[in-house]
Amino acid sequence: MTVFAAPTDAYEKLRFDVLDELRVRGLDSADAASVSELIRSIVGRYQTEAVSGFGATPLHDPGSMIERLVRSILDYGPLTPFLDGSIDYEELIIHGDEVSYIDDRGRLVAHADPVSEHEVTHVVSKLLASVGASIDESRPMVQVQILDGQARLGVVAPPVAERIDVTIRRYRAKRETFAELIGWDAITPAAASLLAAAMLTPTGVIVTGQPGSGKTTLLNALLRSAPPSLRVIACEDTPELSVGHLSAARWRTRPAGPDGTGAVTLRDLVRISLGMRPELLVLGEVRGGEAFELTRAGNAGCGMLSTIHANGARQGLGALVSTAVMAGPNVQPSQVRSVFASVVDLVVHTAKEPASAATGGAGRRQIMEIVAIPPLQGADDDFTVEPIFTRDDIGRPLQWTGTPLPHELDRRLSRVLAPLDIAVSDLLEGTRTLV
Repeated sequence: MTVFAAPTDAYEKLRFDVLDELRVRGLDSADAASVSELIRSIVGRYQTEAVSGFGATPLHDPGSMIERLVRSILDYGPLTPFLDGSIDYEELIIHGDEVSYIDDRGRLVAHADPVSEHEVTHVVSKLLASVGASIDESRPMVQVQILDGQARLGVVAPPVAERIDVTIRRYRAKRETFAELIGWDAITPAAASLLAAAMLTPTGVIVTGQPGSGKTTLLNALLRSAPPSLRVIACEDTPELSVGHLSAARWRTRPAGPDGTGAVTLRDLVRISLGMRPELLVLGEVRGGEAFELTRAGNAGCGMLSTIHANGARQGLGALVSTAVMAGPNVQPSQVRSVFASVVDLVVHTAKEPASAATGGAGRRQIMEIVAIPPLQGADDDFTVEPIFTRDDIGRPLQWTGTPLPHELDRRLSRVLAPLDIAVSDLLEGTRTLV
C-alpha cells in the first residue's frame, strides 16, 4: 500500500523549491504562464522521484498540489479567500502559523487551511510591496492601507514579536439604521430617538467603547438618521462610515511615501475641514493630534461625531483630553477640558458581551449608557457627567434615569422638535419616537 505525504510537509518543500528556482532563473513571480509551467515541472519531477523510490513520499493528488502552489506564488496562498472576498469577515488575526478571523456574526473562527509562518511572512511582504512598504528588523512594525484602501493591514514582526503578528481589518460597506439596532436589542426606541433628534441640530456626540463593541456601527446609524441635505465631512484612516448625504465629502489619510514625505494625517484633514463650512464633522476614530483640532469645532458652529477607545463615558472624555494635550507643549488640560465641556453634548458608551459557548461564540453588542455633558461651572476642574440612559449589564434593560437634559441641549432639541409637535420629555419617556 502506498503511503502518502502529509500535505503541509510536501507543500512546504515544494514551495521552497519553486521560490528558489524562480530566484535562480530570474523569473518574474507575477508571470502566470512561466510560474505555472515551472510549478508543474517541479511537482512532476517530485512525483516521479517519489514513485521511483528516491526517498520522497508520493503525492495523493498532484493536481491539487499544483493549484495550491500556483495560488501561493501568484495570489496569496491560504490567505487568498480573505483577500479576494470569498470569505466574509470583519477582521483577520494571524499569530505565526495560527490563523483565525471574526466572522460577520462577531464570532472568532479558526481557519482550517494549514499555513506556515514563512508563508505568512511571504504574503505580508507581497501585500506591503503593493503599497510601496516593507518590513524588516530595522522596521518591525507597520500599519498601512491595502487593497485600494479597502482594508487596513497591521504587522508586528520579530524581534519585537516572538512570532509574526498580523491583523487585517476590512472595510465593510454597511448602512446600519437605528431600526436595525433596536431589532438587535442594542438600543431602545427612546434612546435611539434622543440620538436621532441630536442629529437635527449641531450637536457634539462622542461614542466610546472597546475594539469591536459596535462604535462604528452606531456612528453609521447616527449618520443615517441625519438629514440628507446636511453638509457632512467625514475624515478617516480606513473608510468604514456610510456617508450618503447630498453634499457630503469623504476624506482619507495617506501614509508617507518611500522617501518619508507626502503624509496626510487626520489632524491635517480636521484642520482644513473646519474652514470648509461643515454642518457635521465626523471622525472615524480619535487617536492623535486631531483631538486638539476638535476643540475648534464649537467655534466653527458645526456638529461633531467621533469615536474613541475607552472603558466608559467618563473615561472616554478623559482620553479625549489626554490625547488633545499631547498635541503640543503649551496645551493646558484645564483649557482643553473647558472647551470640550462646551463642544461635547452627549457621550454614548458601547460594550460587547464576552464570547462564550452559551452565545455560540458571538457576544452581543449593546449601548450601555448615554450621558449628557453640561458646561463646566465656576471652579469645576472636571467634567460633570449626567446619566440619561443606563443599562446595568449586558442583556439588562436600557432605561431612562429620569434626569432631564442640560438646559442648552434641551433648548436646541426643543426648537427642532417643535414643528413635529414633540417635546424632549416625550422622547425620554418613550411616549413619542423618531425611529
